[in-house]
Amino acid sequence: MRAVHTGLYVMMGVCGSGKSLIGAEFARALDIEFVEGDDLHPPDNVQRMAAGIPLTDADRHGWLREIATRLREAQRTGVGLVVACSALKRSYRDLLRSAGAADVRFVYLAGNRALLAERMAKRRGHFMPPALLESQLATLEAPSPDEQAWVCDISEAPEAIVAGLVSRAV
Repeated sequence: MRAVHTGLYVMMGVCGSGKSLIGAEFARALDIEFVEGDDLHPPDNVQRMAAGIPLTDADRHGWLREIATRLREAQRTGVGLVVACSALKRSYRDLLRSAGAADVRFVYLAGNRALLAERMAKRRGHFMPPALLESQLATLEAPSPDEQAWVCDISEAPEAIVAGLVSRAV
């Protein structure tokens, strides 16, 4: 019988970094649930972003609390979970950790501005306009070494990124 994977992972990075794609494939490979963090935003946040208005810390607080609740519940029930969440600032990541999911592993999907802009320009059917990339890059605080995040270069093929993550997770 195969062991159940109980890891908690947050796929973090700016828009266009591949959080949803990589996160969903990583969760599938581990046979655990994937939660699309964008789906947890309240309607007001979605409307603001769709209008090209960057979110404030106050706008993000309830959304981060909801993600923390999902992580805490997964930890409480002993199941694994992968969540796509930008987690742009250290304070946001600290909130996710302190909300009862201290064992969460952040996976930072890092890429250069040109690649991110190219991906954003090609993306269809998403509420986040390419114009918000600059705001997210300005807000981004890359994880510091003490956070022990796994850093992935998004210029690699998604399959290679997922394979590398799986090898680290098991």
